[in-house]
Amino acid sequence: MIGHRTARHEAFGMVSARIDDVVNLIPARLSGLLFALASGAPRVALAVMWRDAGHHRSPNAGWPEAAMAGALGVRLSGPRIYAGQLTQEPWVNGACTDPTPGDLQRGLALYFRAMLGLAGGLAALALL
Repeated sequence: MIGHRTARHEAFGMVSARIDDVVNLIPARLSGLLFALASGAPRVALAVMWRDAGHHRSPNAGWPEAAMAGALGVRLSGPRIYAGQLTQEPWVNGACTDPTPGDLQRGLALYFRAMLGLAGGLAALALL
């Protein structure tokens, strides 16, 4: 993966990875806000987003991930395996339970509502 933090890949893709971080700074936060607004619990989703977005190793991925975790009432991220090695990443919304297949369905429905909201908002802007 370009920009992945290993000795082999970091030098190869460091510049492109940092450009990606800068370019996605605003869209990542807006997508988290969109997920929160499309959820049934926007205050909870926003609170988790503000509290836990920085727990993610990516400066941008934590925003929508934390909003989704708060909206669904589940924990995300956490320890995982990269290249055969367990990494101890912090949990996002760690006090909650692991997601279930039903939570995946709810997450997809939330994503769909958020995209409908985005399309509606862009259509309204186009009419101005």
